[in-house]
Amino acid sequence: MMIHAIRCASKIEGVVMNKYQLFIDGKWVDGSEGVTEAVINPATEDVIGHFCHATSDDIERAVAAAKQGLKDWSAVPAWERGDILKRAADLLRERKEKIARILTLEQGKPLAESVGEIDRAADFIEWGGEEGRRVAGRLISGRDTGCSIQVRKVPVGVVAAFAPWNFPIVLTAKKLAGLLGAGCSCVVKPAEETPGSVVELIKVLVDAGVPGNALNMVLGKPADISNQLIADPAIRKITFTGSSPVGKLLASQAGQYMKPVTMELGGHSPVIVFDDVEVAALAKSLVAKKFFNAGQVCVSPTRFFVHKSIYDEFVKVFVQSAKELVVGDGCGVKTKMGPLANIRRLEAMEVLVKDAVAKGAKIETGGKRIGDKGFFFEPTVLTNVSLDAELMSTEIFGPIVPILPFDDEDEVLRIANDVDYGLAGYFFTKDADRQAKFSDQLTVGTIGVNDVPAHIAEVPLGGWGDSGYGVEGGIEALDAYLKSKYVSYR
Repeated sequence: MMIHAIRCASKIEGVVMNKYQLFIDGKWVDGSEGVTEAVINPATEDVIGHFCHATSDDIERAVAAAKQGLKDWSAVPAWERGDILKRAADLLRERKEKIARILTLEQGKPLAESVGEIDRAADFIEWGGEEGRRVAGRLISGRDTGCSIQVRKVPVGVVAAFAPWNFPIVLTAKKLAGLLGAGCSCVVKPAEETPGSVVELIKVLVDAGVPGNALNMVLGKPADISNQLIADPAIRKITFTGSSPVGKLLASQAGQYMKPVTMELGGHSPVIVFDDVEVAALAKSLVAKKFFNAGQVCVSPTRFFVHKSIYDEFVKVFVQSAKELVVGDGCGVKTKMGPLANIRRLEAMEVLVKDAVAKGAKIETGGKRIGDKGFFFEPTVLTNVSLDAELMSTEIFGPIVPILPFDDEDEVLRIANDVDYGLAGYFFTKDADRQAKFSDQLTVGTIGVNDVPAHIAEVPLGGWGDSGYGVEGGIEALDAYLKSKYVSYR
């Protein structure tokens, strides 16, 4: 692969790297004990800022503010809430160039991907406001004269929202769009790697008119914050996007307090390529899909199964296209793949490749770290991969592609479904019968037929199995943040 040596400076014109504060009750404040933690540019390993750690008292104040914020925000008419969220979406689009640079500096993805993420986030915010205007109850005739029944949809309450580092703006925006559209308030906890971009999102929403007490943000040690928020009686709903192991832990904690959760967790998406496709064109297009955000995507295509009659040609074109990817600092104009977000992901890639090779895999390209500065890992393609290799059952979440041949479609369907995850799956064929069969029988929440679709605001995304439960987006976007109230009048 081509290595693009140009790196962004840690400070970009128009972007001030500073201390990222907590946002509590409408004010930006330091943590009570003055503890901060460095934010690292994954392309250079330079410190580009610091974020404040919230103490237990800080978290308590954020929850108290959100309790009052729930009253204030839910009292705003739904139509006006829609206006405010539409204004926020427009502001986000206006500021996207500046925010994209902050996002690239702290997360690593190419600038073009950062801009695209912010555009999608704006769509979700706008969608949440529109759907909030459509929330409606219903009247039911009583079983006897003199009785009428009203079913109301009301906000679930104060929400604790936990967002990840791979798409920090759009995945936070999904949650805020749903909960704010429904009239809820919240305490948001961004990832430690990417506080700056979420800070900018909070500023946009507040500038647009969301009450400061309805939208609180805390930073710090994840376990300390989640433990306290989940246990707090004022928190009535948990929403989390992240790994399956952490999601299971948070869901079990929430269960102790009978609190509903939305869990958008990991994936291990199969890609099944049949023998009736245009091989070269498809292989090239799937390289772009696979290495998007360096493969750090929950719905990333990860386990490739290619019909044996076209296998050699597919691998040849795919490998050559992977070698041509320009890897480098996300701010470089030629960069197509940036670094991994942190050293943990880099080390995880090394472990997965080592395990696969020990079990017989052949490295067609890549397989190792690039240089000794920045968290860069080569786009990696493996063949002769054993089904016993760890990367065949564990979410890869990085730029590694195992490609296996198949000739029996029932067997490949069984293997595709034979993992604990069920977030997404993709297959490519012109055969209508196959299209019907595989779209029916793949046990995942999102299916691409001759496509690897992105999550856009108007469609629901949710997983099966270890990939979580509940959905974000679509006309269902607000459902998780509403409760039904049955009122009988006599």
